[in-house]
Amino acid sequence: MAHTDVLDLPLVLLSNRGPVSFGRDSAGRTVNRGAGGLVSALSGLAEHLDDAVWVCGAATEEDAVVAREAAGKALHVQTLPVPHLVDSAFGDASADGGSNKPADGPSIKIRIVETDPFAYADFYSVWSNPILWFIQHGLYGRAYSPDFTQAEHEAFENGYAAVNRAYADAVADEVRARGGKALVLLQDYHFYLVAEHVRQQCPDVVLTHFVHIPWPGPDEWRVLPADIRERLLTGLLGSDVVGFHTRRYARNFVLCASELLGLPIDLDAMTINVGDRVVRARYYPISVDPAALDATLASEDVAAHVSMLRYIFLGDDRQLMLRVDRTDPSKNVVRGFQAFRTLLEQHPELVGKVSFLALLQPSRTDVPEYADYIALIGGVVAEINARFTKDGRQPIDLRMVEDFALAIAAYSICDVLVVNAIADGMNLVAKEVAVVNGRGGVLALSETAGAHEELGEHAVTLHPFDLQQMADAFYSALTMPLEERHRRLAAAAEQVRTHDVARWLSDQLADLRRIAGFA
Repeated sequence: MAHTDVLDLPLVLLSNRGPVSFGRDSAGRTVNRGAGGLVSALSGLAEHLDDAVWVCGAATEEDAVVAREAAGKALHVQTLPVPHLVDSAFGDASADGGSNKPADGPSIKIRIVETDPFAYADFYSVWSNPILWFIQHGLYGRAYSPDFTQAEHEAFENGYAAVNRAYADAVADEVRARGGKALVLLQDYHFYLVAEHVRQQCPDVVLTHFVHIPWPGPDEWRVLPADIRERLLTGLLGSDVVGFHTRRYARNFVLCASELLGLPIDLDAMTINVGDRVVRARYYPISVDPAALDATLASEDVAAHVSMLRYIFLGDDRQLMLRVDRTDPSKNVVRGFQAFRTLLEQHPELVGKVSFLALLQPSRTDVPEYADYIALIGGVVAEINARFTKDGRQPIDLRMVEDFALAIAAYSICDVLVVNAIADGMNLVAKEVAVVNGRGGVLALSETAGAHEELGEHAVTLHPFDLQQMADAFYSALTMPLEERHRRLAAAAEQVRTHDVARWLSDQLADLRRIAGFA
């Protein structure tokens, strides 16, 4: 990992979910490593540093038990090859069933924060999801929602703000334990108030906050009560750098500071003057780990899934369209299927020749809008299958499943990948397909997905509200000459492999070195 000196400063990371989670089985406490590119990238950084700590929330009941046992102290956890507690920071190995072992692989110090469950519910299920998520993905229709009543105002103060203070205090504790100077990396939309609180307590920090979801322009933020949006923006401006996936999101943030807070800005330099400090907006497109994807593709599990999928969907000049998504309204799944219906209506020769496999993971089903959306998905799929089933073959195979090996197998053999999101911070599915597909698969990619800035020229572009345009784009992708398909795929794969998740992190650290005067 490049720049592992990290400005010659200790490192404090913050994210809602941590690098490991704790559970219980018949043998006692279990430790499971987190999944995903972000966890892998940040773990890879922290594992190579002598003085790093990852602050995170208690995601499971056993996480909360561990947090109480640790009593505000950091734990030392090995992450690979077999995750386990290395030593007992709370001085009682028996609390872990005697499972603590010496480190024989990469390890990380973690500090788990447990908050009041009612405050956390307001923080997560009232404000983070859906309010902030809906605003930042443009999901509010405005004519009927949202409504901000006393309940929402209290949920912000007693939930979002209170939980942010708790996490900020934990981060500040860890910074003070390292002499008051550290590099602090904050992650995502859950913690917009943390930077300001940390800077007030530890003015010598170098602090960056990365926002992993879209950042809309000022008018979208006017949906929020004025005092709340000002607190959110002011909180973020406690950072030295606010990072985003695309240039558009970074520019939108700078414009928000100007139009909603009246702060002086330089839009070309993407800087904001906050008192005697200069806050920089930057963009770093997150990516995937190609080596890890290659290894998964070569596994026996994936090979078995490939054989099964080929048998079901391919052969006899048949083609396979694919989507892999959460059942989040921002993913625009219903309109994607409606566009597929239009394709079959206007090109009946494709009926029985093209299948659409959808691997969907139910998401945030405790939020009514999400539960309703799952029902809409099921309804449109049933209607399309009833109309267009031919020779016993249903056109849409909908599976509510979270199976990474199955997804990789489907990526590798699909003819078209559909990403028609209303808005997406990045969308790593498009990048994963580019790396592992061996069939000349075509990316059908929404212009409003962050990945479109990098991969749009190699894809067929989708306009996510235009059903006819999407149907036409699907047809173009399915009928594209094979040579052109392979040319586009190779170019997309080259872009992803040369701009992987390690580069995403390395570019941020290189910028921080320059900003802090270390380069």
